[in-house]
Amino acid sequence: MVVLAILGFLVWLAWMYIADVTQTKHAVRRNYPVLGRFRYLFEHLGEFFRQYFFALDREELPFNRAQRTWVYRAAKNLDSTVAFGSTQPMNQPGQVIFLNTLLAPLEGEIHGGDELWFGQGYARIPYLSNSFFNISAMSFGALSAPAITALSHGAGQSGVWLNTGEGGLSPYHLQGGCDIVFQIGTAKYGVRDEHGGLSDEKLAEIAAIEQVRMFEIKLSQGAKPGKGGILPGIKVTDLIATTRGIPAGQDSISPNRHPEINSVDDLLDMIHHVREVSGKPTGIKAVIGHSAWLDDMCQRIRQRGLQYAPDFFTVDSGDGGSGAAPQSLIDNMGLPIRRSLPLLADKLTYYGLRDRVRIIASGKLINPVDVATALCLGADSVNTARGFMFSLGCIQAMQCNRNTCPTGVTTHDTDLQKGLDPTDKAVRVANFARNMRHEVEIIAHSCGVNHPRQFNRSHACIIDARGYPEPMSERYPEVETAAEYR
Repeated sequence: MVVLAILGFLVWLAWMYIADVTQTKHAVRRNYPVLGRFRYLFEHLGEFFRQYFFALDREELPFNRAQRTWVYRAAKNLDSTVAFGSTQPMNQPGQVIFLNTLLAPLEGEIHGGDELWFGQGYARIPYLSNSFFNISAMSFGALSAPAITALSHGAGQSGVWLNTGEGGLSPYHLQGGCDIVFQIGTAKYGVRDEHGGLSDEKLAEIAAIEQVRMFEIKLSQGAKPGKGGILPGIKVTDLIATTRGIPAGQDSISPNRHPEINSVDDLLDMIHHVREVSGKPTGIKAVIGHSAWLDDMCQRIRQRGLQYAPDFFTVDSGDGGSGAAPQSLIDNMGLPIRRSLPLLADKLTYYGLRDRVRIIASGKLINPVDVATALCLGADSVNTARGFMFSLGCIQAMQCNRNTCPTGVTTHDTDLQKGLDPTDKAVRVANFARNMRHEVEIIAHSCGVNHPRQFNRSHACIIDARGYPEPMSERYPEVETAAEYR
């Protein structure tokens, strides 16, 4: 009997091992057969034993369990409802409370409105976007080939755009047929000449690809404002090196800023030049710290002409962080999105540029409340990077910079990459995007508007330090356009 029991146990283990390594839905089980199953057991048991442990739903960082669970369920297209009331105190300082209306639109009265033009009247080939929620910049190199492939297909299925990040355009970005925003980083990867400067010839080649809809000049990013991109040499494979135009196996360190931009006028010249060469909408991405340069930029645009304005401004938050960076910059550099976003919106409004420059918000916006809040504060569209990483199966193992990601999202170790099946994960990426849009629309309808792009600061309150709701419109008073710019 003992021998039979042991044999039965071994057969059972062998069956689980084979089942795990051959399935494609769970990267952890595929990379760690049998042992990976314990993760799901502990997650399940944790629901019953949570009162005995300190790491509760809202205490994990940088994203707590409640935030991640919503993304996982949205990506798997599972029911997102919860029971027995909120686990979040309703008097927590900084919490956003949306204001429902008496007469919300009936379902039959809800209409479209998710169309937004970029560069209309200024770029030869303007871009019409049909989604207020899109995939933020993540480079090929920082992310694996299967991850980029899944993002491309998922973006194509759900109608969202995919930002390449500063690492250039790889074949994997194009596979899903999605719209592409090509990011020009400080190292000009993918469009650089032999001296590391911008190559008009390569820029025109990239622009000739129909899927590439816009260009984004990155000035800084949330994880490390004031420092360029960091890709360890262990992650610079031959294909990544070819895509970026750099040697394989060597650390890929971008300059901390564009060497040719030494003034606001230089920045406007570069925006105008990229738009003229490419024929496509061109914007900028930056984390806001000192804000005086925003006034300088807006004033010079008014003096030189609206053709020098960026077609969009992606404002990144100081609490962004999908890339590797020194901890001092991740923790303590750059304004958070709730300060920088309304600041930018108000500056553009004051100078009469709000209709000319679209605002894209980015930085730790992975749940419907985050996205709706950004739209209330002045964003026209919202991007997220880590939200889509979670939809790919990321478990917040914090191994992004070590080439040891257990789910295959940020590693170039082929043994670990095999756990990420692009076909399965593409569906999850698309589900996440669709369910995010749907739930933000639910919030909008409850507030009495037909579409999330109709949000404004009157639709929400923010809990103040005393625990009382303060109207968002009082916390961030709307400004008016100055008389000379009307």
